[in-house]
Amino acid sequence: MSTALLHRLEGLKARYDKGSAARKLDLLRRLETEELRSADAVARLHEVLCFLRAYPDDAAVLARVERMLRAFERRPDLCRFAEDLEDSGIVGTEIVYPFFAEQAQWLTRRWPRHVSVDWDEVEQPERLESVLHLLTLYAETPALDELGFSLREWIDRLKGPRETDAAFLTRRFRGLRVEDHLRETFWESMGLFLRLRSGRGTPSRTHAHVSRGEVVHQTGPLHRARPDLCAEVRRSPLRIEDVSPREGQRLIDLANEAMVTRSRDLDAFSYGDPKDVRVFDLGERLELVTIGLRPERRLLLEGVYGFLTLKNGVPIGYVLNSALFGSAEMAYNVFDTYRGAEAAHIYGRILSVVHQLFGSLSFTVYPYQLGHTNDEALQSGAWWFYQKLGFRPRDRATLRLMRAELSRMKRNPAHRSSIPTLKKLSSENVYLHCEKKRDDVIGILALENVGLAIIDGLARRFGSDRERAERVLAGEAAERLGLSSMRDLSPAERLAWRRWAPLVAVLPGLGRWSLGDRKALARVVIAKGGRRESDYVRAFDAHPRLRAAVRRLAAP
Repeated sequence: MSTALLHRLEGLKARYDKGSAARKLDLLRRLETEELRSADAVARLHEVLCFLRAYPDDAAVLARVERMLRAFERRPDLCRFAEDLEDSGIVGTEIVYPFFAEQAQWLTRRWPRHVSVDWDEVEQPERLESVLHLLTLYAETPALDELGFSLREWIDRLKGPRETDAAFLTRRFRGLRVEDHLRETFWESMGLFLRLRSGRGTPSRTHAHVSRGEVVHQTGPLHRARPDLCAEVRRSPLRIEDVSPREGQRLIDLANEAMVTRSRDLDAFSYGDPKDVRVFDLGERLELVTIGLRPERRLLLEGVYGFLTLKNGVPIGYVLNSALFGSAEMAYNVFDTYRGAEAAHIYGRILSVVHQLFGSLSFTVYPYQLGHTNDEALQSGAWWFYQKLGFRPRDRATLRLMRAELSRMKRNPAHRSSIPTLKKLSSENVYLHCEKKRDDVIGILALENVGLAIIDGLARRFGSDRERAERVLAGEAAERLGLSSMRDLSPAERLAWRRWAPLVAVLPGLGRWSLGDRKALARVVIAKGGRRESDYVRAFDAHPRLRAAVRRLAAP
């Protein structure tokens, strides 16, 4: 009986016609007390509830859904199958994952008693054992050098009586007196898996929600039509809320919880800057939270943001975006629960945000998003999702294969591309241009060549003394660009200046620029360390001579 009820609810969840709300409400009421017979069924019910929280028919459906989610941890069937539902992100279940350094630090700071090392998953404990002396005081070394305790015995001995092994280790790694990137690489080389035990307030997909105004009920069909992306890009500017740093941190935490509960991580969220968080209103309580990186985590050239998609305050997906040269590379993800709902519609709305933030009119999708070494994208037919929205490959062989597949579909509408064919199609970037086609866009420009030019210049002039190079070149850049003093710059702006100085040194033709162009370049560099990296992207793209010089460096 319970399986049949669940199957009927799944068939109804995305229907919003006359009478569907009443039928959903009846099925929800019955399933609230029915005990499901498998872990799979429990997970399926959970997903329907999450979907209906984001897309509720009316107040009655929403109230029932929220009540069931609040009580989900106490369901007898969840308790029975909790072990089988490990890594599901459902409240009351555990998550085991090799969390990256910043994620691990974030978890143990917020829930120090709920995170522990899963020693059964640690394949090479000798890696940690060999560096244990670096995590202790020198006074402890006589024991560490001579006694033959196992690694777990040492950790249990070293940690405090009220802290977990994971809390001890993350704090000791945080205390290493090394540069952040080195510390994080060191942590990740240990291969440690952490276990996040469910507890009050710990991350779960069940309770992932933020209150941001009145709920909008889904009173009509979902938006399933494919939008004209270039028309979406040029729509009127969207309403933007520039949130406070406190609210920004709350939204960054929500984004990180969405990643943790799906065994994922995203640097743009892990290193999100609460001072650079904005919320774009996409209509119908669909919102896009844009999160910029802390200044010390920004790339040299592109501007990178992470976006969290909210529907009625529920996280339903995320985007990683990098922008420069009037173009943007986008990695778009809809969480499993919400796929098949409004993916194309939401994608169009997101492109309008990217244009509003950065002025981008050309867009790139990289192979991984299309299915290259990504089985999930292959199975979902991601390549054709983008093709139907107007994206096209530039590679001639891929274009020929695309046209051959389209011909087969025309002759036989039931034809679907095979997995081997999708692998070939997804091996190259695809592009969408809302103005004329250009070669100076992300994905075509070989920005790695800019890095090579910098390396060659540093090697010729300074050899191994890179510290002197940074000091000397920062001063030379200030003199060449008309910056009288760096005393008035913030620490983040001074960091950006030091990082950009080697690039300024190799920019072709800089000596022939006018003083105005050189001072404008100084403003671009300072903007890289400013509050919003989107301001830097706009300033870079508004400087024709800088764009041309970087293009020359990027040329093969």
